[in-house]
Amino acid sequence: MMMSSLGITLKDARKNVGLTLRQVEEMTDISNAYLSQLENEKIKNPSVNILSKLSSLYKVSLKTLLSNAKLIDKNEARQEEINLSFAQKIAFRAEDLTEEERNDVLKYLEFIKSRKKGL
Repeated sequence: MMMSSLGITLKDARKNVGLTLRQVEEMTDISNAYLSQLENEKIKNPSVNILSKLSSLYKVSLKTLLSNAKLIDKNEARQEEINLSFAQKIAFRAEDLTEEERNDVLKYLEFIKSRKKGL
C-alpha cells in the first residue's frame, strides 16, 4: 500500500467523515485557513497536537498522519496498520465467545509471545 501525502490523507479523511473545513474549525479550534493550507500542501510540518486533534476527529491513525508528515518512519506506521487490522479481526470473531473463552484466547496469545521470546 502506497502512503499518500499528508494533505491528500487529511482531505480524504475529512470528506469520509462528511465535514466541511468550517465544521472542523468549530470542532477543533484549528482555523479553516490553516486546515486548507494543510490539505493543499502549503504547510509541511504541523504540530503533533494539531495532527492528534485531526486524527481523533477523522478516525485516522495518528501514526499514519505522523508518517505522512514525515515525523515518524513509514514502516512503523505500516506495522501499526497491520496490528490494528489484526485486532479488529480478533474483536469481530470474539463477539460470540464467553468471557472464559476470551480469557483463554488472551492466555494463548501470551503463550505464543513467551515462546517467541525464548527462541
